[in-house]
Amino acid sequence: METKLKREIGVFGGVSLLTGIMVASGIFFIGAHVLLRTDFSAGLALLAWLVGGLITLSYGLIYAELGTAMPDAGGYYIYLRRAYGKPIAFMAGFTNFMLLSSGSIAALAIAFAQIVNALVGSAFGVVITPNVQLLIGGLMIIVLSLLNVLGINVSAALQKGLLVVKAVPLLLIMVLGLIMGTAGIDWSIATSDVSFFALLSVIGFAVIATFWAYEGWTNLNTVAGEVKNPKATLPLSLIITVVSVTTLYVLFNAAIINTLSVGAIRDMILVGENQTPNYFIGIPAAMVLLGSVGMYLAMLTMLIAVFGALHGAILAFARVYYAMAKDGVFIERFKAVHPKHQTPVYALAGQAVVALGLLVFDLHDLITLVAFGALALNTLVLLSVFVFRKTEPDLLRPYKVWGYPFMPAMSIAITVLLLVAVFVESPHNALIGSVVIALGVPVYYLIDAFKKRRNPS
Repeated sequence: METKLKREIGVFGGVSLLTGIMVASGIFFIGAHVLLRTDFSAGLALLAWLVGGLITLSYGLIYAELGTAMPDAGGYYIYLRRAYGKPIAFMAGFTNFMLLSSGSIAALAIAFAQIVNALVGSAFGVVITPNVQLLIGGLMIIVLSLLNVLGINVSAALQKGLLVVKAVPLLLIMVLGLIMGTAGIDWSIATSDVSFFALLSVIGFAVIATFWAYEGWTNLNTVAGEVKNPKATLPLSLIITVVSVTTLYVLFNAAIINTLSVGAIRDMILVGENQTPNYFIGIPAAMVLLGSVGMYLAMLTMLIAVFGALHGAILAFARVYYAMAKDGVFIERFKAVHPKHQTPVYALAGQAVVALGLLVFDLHDLITLVAFGALALNTLVLLSVFVFRKTEPDLLRPYKVWGYPFMPAMSIAITVLLLVAVFVESPHNALIGSVVIALGVPVYYLIDAFKKRRNPS
């Protein structure tokens, strides 16, 4: 009898998994990029965080309809296969395996090693060489992949524990910054120097910056085959998580601005030619509030946050390749489940190998490629809601997205505009991402032709 994945994840486990992936090091440094893109307007920056959260919530509500209607492991791959066929679904899974999802794992591993270097340097004055940092990142991928083999209940328990551990210092910095900060916040979003459309463009570029911090909200759907009562758990976990994380990001960044002042943050970023800009504005804010203890607390929190995001990403992404293998379009071994722990052991191993190879790339390039690819592939997933409503009107939908068809249509339009913005902002990386995505379909047909030649019957 075939060994299947076990349904072990409840609402708290789902919230812990999503929050663990979403709230990583970005909470300490993406705020600086958002302020930079809004010309250091506190009001516009905080508005961008709110808009980014609302867009993410609209995406989450669409995914909730899809996930409750098709509660199987594999997430977006399942939806794309059913809506458009195996070639398009394979294209998405192949792109994620070769670049996007594996690239996210590699980027988080690199970030983890860099934070270790900063922490050790501050505490002991020791500089970790780039090669040793690479070794640390690779070791984290291997260790957490092995940990994920032990079972979804072990992994879910770890995510719950990490959520509590990192939530306490984040909330402490946020509350102290809002209460004790003396810099003040200019909440105004009105500007007399630019036109209305130029203002929308400024907010749009700032919202794109927030998406790296919000990235990860899709991953509960990816492990839907291991979610208890997915009809209720999926939408509830998605809504709780996105609303909570949006609130945290808005208030945390307000606390940093209230602690440091916009002027001080500007001076940290816009430095002289021979100086290094400091984007990790959460660390000096913690130092102002709690002294040197605050600095180490912020660094340790960043380390724990990235560790949790890396662990959650490894857990979730492997389930897509497991679903593809079960569908007969990917490496056959990947559909095997560990006989004792009931986890996709070979999918986890294959994912780890690719992520280790991607460690040679620059962190900035990996982040840009992941952001672009996620927007592109999510556009296809969002469109599938309209496809299913037309082609499968009788499909059981325990949860239906609010405001259909207007809200999903608006979400798709916003996503397309953001894709255009990425092309304008970083055409080189956008082109690379487009080429890798486009290669997915011909690779599918090449594999299919090879299989037919080997098994003509």
